Amino acid sequence: MTHTTKTTEALFKTFNSEKLTLENRTVMAPMTRGFSPGNVPGEDVAAYYRRRAENGVGLIVTEGTGINHPSSVSGASIPVFHGEEALNGWENVVKEVHEAGGKIAPQLWHVGMTRKMGELPNEEAQPVGPSGLALSGEKVNEPLTTEEVEQLVEAYAQAAADAKRLGFDAIELHGAHGYLIDQFFYEQTNQRTDRYGGDLVGRTQFAVEIIEACRRKVGPDFPIIFRFSQWKMHDFKAKLATTPEELEQFLAPLVEAGVDIFHCSTRRFWEPEFEGSELNLAGWTKKLTGKPVISVGSVGLDGEFTSFSGANTTSLDGLIGKLENEEFDLVAIGRSLLMDPEWVNKVRDGRADDLLPFDKEALQKLY
Repeated sequence: MTHTTKTTEALFKTFNSEKLTLENRTVMAPMTRGFSPGNVPGEDVAAYYRRRAENGVGLIVTEGTGINHPSSVSGASIPVFHGEEALNGWENVVKEVHEAGGKIAPQLWHVGMTRKMGELPNEEAQPVGPSGLALSGEKVNEPLTTEEVEQLVEAYAQAAADAKRLGFDAIELHGAHGYLIDQFFYEQTNQRTDRYGGDLVGRTQFAVEIIEACRRKVGPDFPIIFRFSQWKMHDFKAKLATTPEELEQFLAPLVEAGVDIFHCSTRRFWEPEFEGSELNLAGWTKKLTGKPVISVGSVGLDGEFTSFSGANTTSLDGLIGKLENEEFDLVAIGRSLLMDPEWVNKVRDGRADDLLPFDKEALQKLY
């Protein structure tokens, strides 16, 4: 383990934006856990999130939770965000987090074409995507019709409305990693010639309509966070934007539609996004849009999460330096917080020796 030598003060400054105030700059990254039998989050899930709130996390973003569509998730233990039982479960999560003094946003999700035929909870449901193409480019089924796309937009909007009604503090739309929204962004999976296809800007239209529909449901003052990435689960080197100019073109319609905060997903936060600049994806997004941004990617650990192996704790000096330089505003922590609910308080209190390395066995348990 390499010790942090810088003061962590920058990580514990209050965050104030137009629509969201947080006690510090830490965010619990969304991490699929699969501990919701029947797709309903229970008391153990509520307690899992509450422990992070009790231990100083500024904002909790839940694991991805499926919108009201038959093929939104893959698996009978992945939570959904529709139906009385599941929404009651999420209402209890909110209550527990708020009682502990925390703030929380659900991550609204549809896996799109990454879903396999015959997967639970709806074995008969077909995977859906802009052009019916798997991430490999292989044709699996027919493209979504315009009417079907519009129904998906409405399903996201209804989830947003339910999130606000249940007392959540914000929503996060999952537009990253090769899932449904990202499949519309990505040229290899979006071959459409209607309003949802075309060039990089044209391919943002699905996301734009989702953001606008969510905004109509939640009103002007409720925060909408949008998560995006360059990389896909099947291709870590994939790029939506190969230059800052392209990234600016891509982000502009999303800003105009109503995104308040961008969550910029990278596998290693310290890696520059484009040649000639040390800024990472979050840094560039903040520079180009002026919006607050969340950075993420192997914070506090020496191995990236996509290797799914163990990782040792490491110095936070590089992270703190970028935060002090105001390259980004918030920091999402994934595996470190999955392993150790006390991570934020330990860092704040200078208890570096107490930080736990990540063990992949932690994936089998709700610490």
